[in-house]
Amino acid sequence: MRGNCLKYFKMSGVNRDAPIGVQCLQKLNSWLCPRFQINKLLWYQASVLILTYFTYMTYHLTRKPISVVKSVLHQNCSALTPPPDVRPGDDQWCNWPPFNTNDANTLLGTLDSAFLFSYAGAMFVSGMIAERVDLRYFLSFGMLVSAVFCYLFGLGRTLDVHDISFYLIVQAGAGIAQTTGWPGTVAIVGKWFGNAKKGLIFGLWNSHTSLGNILGTVMAAEYVESDWSLSFVYPALVMGVVAFLVFLFLVPEPKNVGLSTDRQSPNRPSHRSDDEEEASQVIVGDQAASLRPSRHSANTPPYQGDDPTEETALLSRRSSRSQGAVSLTRALAIPGVIEFSLSLFFAKLVSYTFLYWLPLYIKSSTTLTPKQSGELSTSFDVGGVVGAALAGLLSDCVGAPALVCAAFYALAAPALLAYQSWGASSYVLNVALLVVAGVLVNGPYALITTAVSAELGTHSSLAGDSQALATVTAIIDGTGSIGAAVGPMVAGIVSSGSWSTVFYMLIACDLMALMLLVRIAKVEIVKIWQDRRLSSPRSVRIE
Repeated sequence: MRGNCLKYFKMSGVNRDAPIGVQCLQKLNSWLCPRFQINKLLWYQASVLILTYFTYMTYHLTRKPISVVKSVLHQNCSALTPPPDVRPGDDQWCNWPPFNTNDANTLLGTLDSAFLFSYAGAMFVSGMIAERVDLRYFLSFGMLVSAVFCYLFGLGRTLDVHDISFYLIVQAGAGIAQTTGWPGTVAIVGKWFGNAKKGLIFGLWNSHTSLGNILGTVMAAEYVESDWSLSFVYPALVMGVVAFLVFLFLVPEPKNVGLSTDRQSPNRPSHRSDDEEEASQVIVGDQAASLRPSRHSANTPPYQGDDPTEETALLSRRSSRSQGAVSLTRALAIPGVIEFSLSLFFAKLVSYTFLYWLPLYIKSSTTLTPKQSGELSTSFDVGGVVGAALAGLLSDCVGAPALVCAAFYALAAPALLAYQSWGASSYVLNVALLVVAGVLVNGPYALITTAVSAELGTHSSLAGDSQALATVTAIIDGTGSIGAAVGPMVAGIVSSGSWSTVFYMLIACDLMALMLLVRIAKVEIVKIWQDRRLSSPRSVRIE
């Protein structure tokens, strides 16, 4: 009864645990509009979605410039008019040392690897740290450090730095700092939307990745031909501003403002009528679970309080008792974590190879300028926005995330082959095929790193432990990030010989990602078939 009374209330009090910006808004509201009533839970959920959306958007905003700037760090100088002071026969005059060598692609790939390997290694530690600290401080500090490293890379041109060690250290430091983004944002959103259908919510929310890539590409392309240092400076500035807003206004969890996302007391069972909506099933590993209790589900037992079993709802509401942080081995034992982690290894390998090398591939396979190549590459990220939302929607509809991912993987392989074969034939076809590839490549990648990670992080085998979300997210994304590190590095080496080999590698990795989810997808298909049989009315013969 008390929960219903608190649904709408006056925002007149000041929560001392709230961020300072929120406290100021509360005081201002009580002073100017003391009678103003608001749905406080809905208000904070919207603010959390918006702030975390722009938070992780800036993480990708500062990752993207290096892929655009590559095309001017090393390019074909014979196609340009040299200044009068260039020595005859110098075919590297237009390139930025130390990338003025014939193995420049390998060096550029090493820069990507410095970032991505440090990112992958630090991700596992970052997830465990995130469980033990205030996520608002964790995110705002990580964003400021990431912005500093992004700025330092651009400062290399201003200070005329030509030592490869400087750029490697900057990239490695940026990789470590960027690990604060994903565990922090997913954990916060999971705490505010813990009992909601997450596929579509996370699919739409995950478009921040593609939007960050698009804006990062556009900002970097604007200055890449005139002063490429600004391609890093402006994204760093944007990230610093958003970090300040996060520090002021982001509420990491409901209890900081005296709220709970639970709609009912955990000590009482939920009594539902036969007319209530049927639950949608989510199958992770070998286990089926429902987002809401269903009278049709064979796996929905009577209410059992705080003693979860294998049939306990995957996103069931947890009790508010304090829990310790989950261990790494316990998180790895959750059914489905290893399979989805390894599948994400290959999915991120493909996605990040496009992220870091697509502008350079477009420039080398067409007659477009570096700026035009960067702008065209955003078509892949536009497809990623659609793919993330589509994969999340399909996952919510069928309740089988592994099956959805497998379908996307199966279609992605021929799409990549089609782009490699015909993408360079015309600008329109290039855009169309890039959009299709973006949908199919980034769809399962987004689904696994968001909705699936959140579901596994609240798995029934954790026995109500609410502290596992950041660790599970870090394990899955950290494993995927190792693939993200390997892909661009191998592409940098292989691309010196033939870009066709790079695409064959990507297609093979896509098929490997598919194979890793075949077992779980088969379990999901069987469970869907069984549920349909159980939910269909049985005919009774009367004689």
